[in-house]
Amino acid sequence: MVENDRAHRLPDLDAIPQRVVSLVPSLTESLFHLDLGQCLVGVTEYCVHPANSVEFLPKVGGTKNPDIDLIISLQPDLVLVNDEENRREDAEALQAAGIPFWVLSPRTVFDALNMLWDIMNVFDHTVMVPRVREIERAYDYSLAASTESGRVSVFAPIWRDPWMTFNVQTYAHDVLWVCGGVNVFAERERQFPLGADLGTAEPLPDDDPRVQGRDRRYPRITLDEVVAAQPEVVLLPDEPYEFGPADRDVFQVLDIPAAHSGRIHVIDGSLLTWHGTRVGFALRDLPELLVREA
Repeated sequence: MVENDRAHRLPDLDAIPQRVVSLVPSLTESLFHLDLGQCLVGVTEYCVHPANSVEFLPKVGGTKNPDIDLIISLQPDLVLVNDEENRREDAEALQAAGIPFWVLSPRTVFDALNMLWDIMNVFDHTVMVPRVREIERAYDYSLAASTESGRVSVFAPIWRDPWMTFNVQTYAHDVLWVCGGVNVFAERERQFPLGADLGTAEPLPDDDPRVQGRDRRYPRITLDEVVAAQPEVVLLPDEPYEFGPADRDVFQVLDIPAAHSGRIHVIDGSLLTWHGTRVGFALRDLPELLVREA
């Protein structure tokens, strides 16, 4: 994980970037949507949107295992990274090679919108200002509508075996909030060891060296906890874990409001986790799944 204290800090560049490598799929897509795709000289294997545009770009490996030597050979002016998706050691290798990198890691939808403005400013290219303003209007409308009508309680896992979800300190949590949902595990912190999260062991105390500095935003939970939380809606994203119809069946038999009302949905996972211009799609598609029923 890249150090968070560098997150979103504007890069110190001598000139406007002309050659860019993106190690973050959502940022790759955002550059194209901001009319900056022509600057990209390399992307990861997971940068799949927009498909027709990224197809022929050089691939530099995955988000967790990029080919640093290949990136260096591409002579980028700037590498885009994320503090959750990319590793600290890769950022350090880029730094040692004298290649500037920019850590972009919004934690809220508002952060993501500000990030789009920063990108346009750093690249001195503002032709897509109208598009960003449209996303901002959708944000304002969705936030006002969900506040006015009331929010539904939502459970959204990101993994299974064990089941895993996210808490209030994540971007996905804020996407739900803006679109009309209340994350039922907002206040749940990850505990260590695994047995503590699953209720079969005592958690290590906060001052234990084995706990300090570890990410606690993604707790492992049990289905019994889901039942106790009584979510009105369950959203099953297709990434990072590819939930599908068989997983829907697991929740359909639980004694929860979402099962009783048939509000268990398999969704495009990027709507929850891809910051950048994709938030416009989230604001378009998620609110209708989170409407409070009369």
